[in-house]
Amino acid sequence: MFDIGATELLMIVIVAVLVIGPKDMPLAFRTAGRWVGKMRKLSAHFRTGLDAMVREAELDDMEKKWKAQNEKIMREHPDGAPPEMEPTGAYPPRQLTAEQKARLEGLSPEERIAAKEAVAAEAKSAAHAPAPQPVDAPETAPELPLDPPAKDS
Repeated sequence: MFDIGATELLMIVIVAVLVIGPKDMPLAFRTAGRWVGKMRKLSAHFRTGLDAMVREAELDDMEKKWKAQNEKIMREHPDGAPPEMEPTGAYPPRQLTAEQKARLEGLSPEERIAAKEAVAAEAKSAAHAPAPQPVDAPETAPELPLDPPAKDS
């Protein structure tokens, strides 16, 4: 930044020792260190403010793009989402197995409805059930040699 070389730095130190004196040098260094620290804090604060402004500008640009995209979609589909994308909250119809069909054959219409609801509830609970746990490893782990192999000499 300032491009101060070793010779210039040595010249500054010699002048500082002659002007300030060796007795007051530690105090001068402490004061200079405090000023440098304050300048660093100020520059970091300034940089943080600039970064926040840039981030806000980027968010505004993205929001404008999203609004434009949303308006385009709304123009293409004025009636709302296509029927296949409408949320219904229900699960798609499930195919019954042969065993389930055999159980339903001898039931009355009310019993069939109740049985189908039970099958749907079972499918729903199975969808939200926790994943099965892996089978435990055998209790005895394979033994590994602890000593390094012997070297043949």
